[in-house]
Amino acid sequence: MKDKQKSEWLRLINSFSYALQGLREAFFSERNLQIHFFFSVIVIFCGFLFHITKVEWLIVLLLFGGMFSIEMLNTAIEKVVDLVTGEYHPLAKKAKDISAGAVLIYAIIAIIVGLIIFLPYLYKLI
Repeated sequence: MKDKQKSEWLRLINSFSYALQGLREAFFSERNLQIHFFFSVIVIFCGFLFHITKVEWLIVLLLFGGMFSIEMLNTAIEKVVDLVTGEYHPLAKKAKDISAGAVLIYAIIAIIVGLIIFLPYLYKLI
């Protein structure tokens, strides 16, 4: 029984290790993820500068998590499509375009929500 428990813990630890490797790989190889990170740092700075509320922080953090997650899913889809076919194929293009479109929709919504949160604070400065 103890060997089985050790094996389960080892698999769990390995799964976290693989996830961290994926995060590192995505961050250092994907320009769009680096751009999202750059803007996230700016938003965090603005959040501290304007003393946004706890609820606003929660919303901002959810937007960050969603944006990074969907960007990484988009990257994974692109990598799998590239693995499956090295040649142009209309379905490969559709898969890539649709996943990129999902990122675009989320980014637009994140910007709109960010403006809703931060514009009142900017107006107070003026």
